[in-house]
Amino acid sequence: VQLQASGGGLVQPGASLRISCASSGRTFSGYGIGWFRQAPGKEREFVAVISRGGGAVHTDSVKGRFTISRDSAKKTVYLQMNSLKPEDTAVYYCAATTDYGFIRAPGSYEYWGQGTQVTVSS
Repeated sequence: VQLQASGGGLVQPGASLRISCASSGRTFSGYGIGWFRQAPGKEREFVAVISRGGGAVHTDSVKGRFTISRDSAKKTVYLQMNSLKPEDTAVYYCAATTDYGFIRAPGSYEYWGQGTQVTVSS
């Protein structure tokens, strides 16, 4: 499967942004899709995952602000980001795993998109 992340940009604190992860291939529903982010000088960190069964988990720092969702017909996973903060600034990556459950470890993901830059600044 190939993944294409898009929708990043420069926004002010408090603004909203929706980023997308489009998938090629016929077996999109057979993958859990995760969002990760990496800020300069920091390790890649887990943000959210939507499992093969459709359930979702978000890391604590984005709970109540970010929402991951899936449109199977469009083979696309979204990350709706509200109330953005400067500390959300990072390159956001989507990734696919064939594992079941809510997978947080980057090493468990077999396929990665190229990343989209999100910058939150006034």
